Parts: sequence; structure tokens; C-alpha cells
Amino acid sequence: MNALTFQALRMLADGEFRSGEAMARSLGVSRASVWNALHALDALGLDVFRVRGRGYRLAEPLSLLDRTAVERQLGAHAPRFALEVLDSAESTNTLLMRRAAGSTPGGSVIAAEWQTHGRGRRGRPWHSTPGAALTFSLLWRFQQGVGFLVGLSLAVGVAVARTLTALGVDDAGLKWPNDVLWRGGKLAGILIEMQGDTLGPSAVVIGVGLNCRLPDALRERIDQPVADLATACGAAPDRNRVLALLLIELERVLNEFARSGFAPLRDEWQHRHIYQGKAVELALPDGGVVSGTAEGVAEDGALLLATRTGQQRFHSGEVSLRGSGEAKGERRDAAGGRA
Repeated sequence: MNALTFQALRMLADGEFRSGEAMARSLGVSRASVWNALHALDALGLDVFRVRGRGYRLAEPLSLLDRTAVERQLGAHAPRFALEVLDSAESTNTLLMRRAAGSTPGGSVIAAEWQTHGRGRRGRPWHSTPGAALTFSLLWRFQQGVGFLVGLSLAVGVAVARTLTALGVDDAGLKWPNDVLWRGGKLAGILIEMQGDTLGPSAVVIGVGLNCRLPDALRERIDQPVADLATACGAAPDRNRVLALLLIELERVLNEFARSGFAPLRDEWQHRHIYQGKAVELALPDGGVVSGTAEGVAEDGALLLATRTGQQRFHSGEVSLRGSGEAKGERRDAAGGRA
């Protein structure tokens, strides 16, 4: 995805026909360059119709990110955030983590239409195409040290779930420690990265990837069940509005977390936990598996598992939770381009 391809994509985003000649004239390039730019969209799974005498158009309109539109939706909350919208980035989390080491203020946000090296938890690749997902990272600064931040990914999950409810998705569930599911498919993922001292202060970069509308070509590249907002809501909502709603809810939750930690959010998280009271298996870094019943989480966000030898506690680290009997084997994070 080069700059010309993004420019061509923005010209076609409204779903209307544009002639190759008009596009070439507007972009200051040859018609052959326009053709090549649109061919790159085909390779990404974006269907471009070509009709002789009418030109090009996308099979479906795309809701592309626009900073002004997001700030308008933020309303009175807009001054709290410093928003940057990029056509392309290697990884929004990586970029913001580099800036966090300096004087970049908390509330800084980077959203990208396309991430060349998007990743999820434990370094898993995250697949996406432009317009298919909402992918962004938020920098937040805490006066407390990194030890205080245990359970933060669960708190962020609550913020995402509340936003989905506001969008009309009432049955989204949370999977410990950082996934949001809808009817068995992964709808969103969360990646938390932090830096700072033991006693504080600390800086956290919160990466969120939310599937908005997944084309079939993208679904075929993902080896786990996935879901998107277009299906869950009946139609894909405007991503600028979704981003604004997420940021507003994240601000609320992060302020509460800074005051009291995860404990006040625990009951709400457990209410949404898809495995609450169910048989699960926990895959450990050494290849071992622990079986038991998920009894929820502790006030610090640790998973509580009832096993034959009694209740055990697990922190996220490098463990992976699945329902008893679910397929084992390698998984990739779905869509979006998380972080």
C-alpha cells in the first residue's frame, strides 16, 4: 500500500463511480498509474468494479478514518486527546511506545488504516485490510508503578464491551485476559505494553483492534472463528464514531483504574466472562496444560481456576485460555492489525 493507492482509495470510498481519466487528472498521474494503484486494492481483498464508459467504484462504500470527524464525535472530550490518523504504520503500538519514552503526553492516540506489522498478544500476527477494522493505540500515564497496572487489560476489556453495548451489541463477551468475542467469534483484541519504574510513574500504550467489516478474502486467512460489527450490529457503523465512543469510555475506565485499580470493575468483567463457571484448559509456556473450572478473577485480575488440587491463580504472562474441548494448535489474532 503506497501513498497513491491510499489516495485512490479515498477517492472511491463513497462507493460512486470515478473515471480513470478524472482520477488520473486529479492525482496528477497517468491512467496506467491509477490502474496499478487500484490493482493493489484487489490484492488486499477490496473489490473494485470496472465498467467501460463509467470507470471504477468499490463494491461497497468504506468508512475511512478522518481526524476532524473523530474530534467532532468526541465533542467536549476532544481536548483530552491528541489524535493522529495515519494511512499506514508499521505498528501503532510500536510507534507510540517509542514516543512514550520522551515527553509525549498521556491521551495521545495513533490510529492507522493499514499496519504492515500489526501484532497481537505474544507476538502473533494480526491481519487486516483498509476499512475492515479499527486499529489504534492510546498512551496513558499513571503516577503509580508498573506493579499497580496488573489487571489493566481486563479493565480495557470492560471499556470495549461498554462501547459495544452503546452500539447495540448486547451479547459481546470477554475472554481472559484480552479478547472480546461475539457468538464464539473474536470481535476485538487488546494489547497492553508498558514502561516505567516499580514505584512510578509509568506509561502504558493500549492497543485495540476491532473488526468492523471483514471481507471473505480476509476471513480465509484467519485460522480461528471471527466476528465483525457489520454482522453484530446489522450494518457497519461509522468507524469515526466508534473510535470516539471507545476513547470516551476508555477515559472513564482509566481514570477509575488510576483511583482504585481493577477491583471496582471486577464484578462487571465477570458478568461478561464467557467461561465463567465453565470447564477450561490453560496452556502453559512449558507446554503443560492445567484443567479446571473458571471461577472468575481476583481483584488484581488473576484468573481463578478450581482444580483437583484446589484453587490456583494465574496471571496473563504467556498462558493461553480455551474452553475444554476447543481445538488446540497455533492461533493467529484476527483481522484489525492490532497495535
